[in-house]
Amino acid sequence: MSSSRERILSAIRAAVAGAAPVEVSRGRRWAGPSGDLLDLFAERVRDYRAIVHVVPEADVPATVAKVLGARGARRVVVPGGLPAEWVPDLELVRDEPPLRPAELDAVDGVVSGCAVAVAETGTIVLDGGPGQGRRALTLLPDYHLCVVTEAQVVPTITEAVAELDPRRPLTWVSGPSATSDIELNRVEGVHGPRTLEVIIATHRPPSPSP
Repeated sequence: MSSSRERILSAIRAAVAGAAPVEVSRGRRWAGPSGDLLDLFAERVRDYRAIVHVVPEADVPATVAKVLGARGARRVVVPGGLPAEWVPDLELVRDEPPLRPAELDAVDGVVSGCAVAVAETGTIVLDGGPGQGRRALTLLPDYHLCVVTEAQVVPTITEAVAELDPRRPLTWVSGPSATSDIELNRVEGVHGPRTLEVIIATHRPPSPSP
């Protein structure tokens, strides 16, 4: 195997001998749609069958209360470091000391933030930082409500990777957990939450009432 590899490399070196060096750019320019990144991100997340709300930042607490109320969700897990103003007057469950799997399975859901979000793929990345908690918090409950701020949305995976620390426990979320491994039938909730709901907090002013 090694001798074959060396023969191939030798042939390549001989073929390019004397050629002028070529500078290869390692950067990647955004070549996707020219529309607003938030609109693209919201569209891609919806494509994954997630529920999406795009609201001004000031409306995040009211939106959290509204969507959880619509589900009848009262006991929700809140990771440490989640902005207190995002969470309304609910029966909050803290992960201190760490909750057992059965306890996480029994709550109505989890509310978290994220580290970064990718417009091109509709992917949300969690790295265990403030407001995100350990991996089990967003994988075991059947419902995950994630707040994504406008500043966290980047165009592509390339920009997302540049923002992340590879030494941290990264979880890449593209819609609710689903698999079609069993007889090609889509089954949701196998590897994580059955329902993903996303609030995108923007700097835009609220739309005028009709």
